[in-house]
Amino acid sequence: MRAVADTRPNGIVHRLLADRHSLPLSIGLHLVPGLLIVAAYLFIGEPFAEAIDYPAFLGWAIALCLILIPLLGGMLWLGRRRNGRYSLCGVLHYIDKPVPRGKLVAMVIPLIVWMFALGTVTAPINDFFKDFFTWLPYANTGGSGNNTYLDGYPDSVVFTTMLICLPLTGISLPLIEELYFRGFLLPRIAHLRGWTPVISTVLFALYHFWSPWVLVSRVIFTFPGFWCAWRYKDIRLSIGMHVGVTSTLATVSTVTLALNLS
Repeated sequence: MRAVADTRPNGIVHRLLADRHSLPLSIGLHLVPGLLIVAAYLFIGEPFAEAIDYPAFLGWAIALCLILIPLLGGMLWLGRRRNGRYSLCGVLHYIDKPVPRGKLVAMVIPLIVWMFALGTVTAPINDFFKDFFTWLPYANTGGSGNNTYLDGYPDSVVFTTMLICLPLTGISLPLIEELYFRGFLLPRIAHLRGWTPVISTVLFALYHFWSPWVLVSRVIFTFPGFWCAWRYKDIRLSIGMHVGVTSTLATVSTVTLALNLS
């Protein structure tokens, strides 16, 4: 009789798949990917973008891909260790779709409006704090809520950059972030009760080491969506808000540029 492989998690796999993460472990799992993204940008993304004379924005997209796509692969690998096949079942929580579709849409639309509105209103806060981070080697490469980092490049180059980045920074990468931060990490600190969405939001804002000047405003405009995902145990709420905003911004920017080129 052929032996059945033991796919029960152990060691680090057991710690990662446990229903609870300790706060130090969760902090590390939130912040280390951000540090790796900055390193990937400085050593790979930025040199590549400069070598082909493209905006740094493309370099950041490359850096995000280099870290977030393997992060998704890591979650699938954890699923294989747990289930014997590549799957996110048992790895992600808040995916049972408890919120009815009609209510989901009714909740996501105000969250998108909130994120757009507060992102605009808090822009002066970003400008104020950015003065404290001019020493960073990537301080002028974006992340402050405007497109000045695209200035100085031919329109055709900017358009190509936006076209390449639209499905990445606009859709797939924010989706991976939501799967990881809200589907994998958030439920595993739910034992912190009312502090759970607060800690998740702050750590997610801190994870963006490439734009630390947006820390305060990012906490303000993302908190409602993350709170809803926690409160209703449905990550579609935060996915709808996050991907809804990034995809809309990327699409509008790309289409506007295309019309100006025509």
